[in-house]
Amino acid sequence: MQRVVTSLKTLESDQVGIIIYSTKHEEVVCSLNSNLIVPLASAAKVVIGYCIAKWVERGLFHWSDLIEDYELDKEENSGVLFPHFQGMMSLSLGNLVEVMITCHDSKAADSVVKFCGGWEKVNTELRREYNHMNLTPNPRDLENSGEIGEVLHILKAIYEGYHAEPQLWLPVMNGLVRPQDHFDGIPNHMFNHMSGGLENLVVDIGILGEFHQYPLLYVLGVNDIPNRYKNTFSDERIVEAMKLLYNEYTIQRKEQLT
Repeated sequence: MQRVVTSLKTLESDQVGIIIYSTKHEEVVCSLNSNLIVPLASAAKVVIGYCIAKWVERGLFHWSDLIEDYELDKEENSGVLFPHFQGMMSLSLGNLVEVMITCHDSKAADSVVKFCGGWEKVNTELRREYNHMNLTPNPRDLENSGEIGEVLHILKAIYEGYHAEPQLWLPVMNGLVRPQDHFDGIPNHMFNHMSGGLENLVVDIGILGEFHQYPLLYVLGVNDIPNRYKNTFSDERIVEAMKLLYNEYTIQRKEQLT
């Protein structure tokens, strides 16, 4: 894991954090600045999905609840990935959560949150357990943020919840396992993640490895990097770090099979 950290430390920023959890050993196996607070950008949609799933678990809502007053962002790719949802008079809460996460769709997110009671209600629910979580309708808002250690706790709850009650967590997981960005050298089905980013920051949360072969869960966050739209160095180093993490997983998997 040290090679992953070493790669990230080459970034031109002193605000770099990563936390990695081993589902095999059931413990954090790598942590660098786990208390770093980062704007979540589109990755906040996974946190929204988590919050809604907890309400469904408590019986406050049902995934089959129909939402008639909803919007999909025409600038995103739901028309390509969910062509059968276009023009529908209503969508179920579960379907809309899946679209929200898969397509990074902020209008879908706003529709889901408003149906369930509004942004203040979501934040109140999250802060019952996560002190540094704050979500906003605008994913580019710097106040749309969270602590990477707390985000890992949420990701772990989603992963473990899916294994215990797959139908409850299926809409969230369906969105998470359909990332739109893939990295050469990492099989697509072993890299289930959601990234978020602005000009000078990146956040990425994911499940790396096969679901039934003890994957690694991780949250990565970097603030105050040079403009990513003009300078690709930061993105290249992050890709390198993810490839190194995948190498760590393949070593672990070989040990399991021998």
